[in-house]
Amino acid sequence: SIFEYIEIFYNRKRLHSAIGYRPPVEYEGLTKLT
Repeated sequence: SIFEYIEIFYNRKRLHSAIGYRPPVEYEGLTKLT
């Protein structure tokens, strides 16, 4: 469905300016290391 596509694929790969233009998955990994 469209909801699954947006939640699983699009939002997890899209770059976000608020977190230094990193995808959310990469940012989560960085915050877990600290």
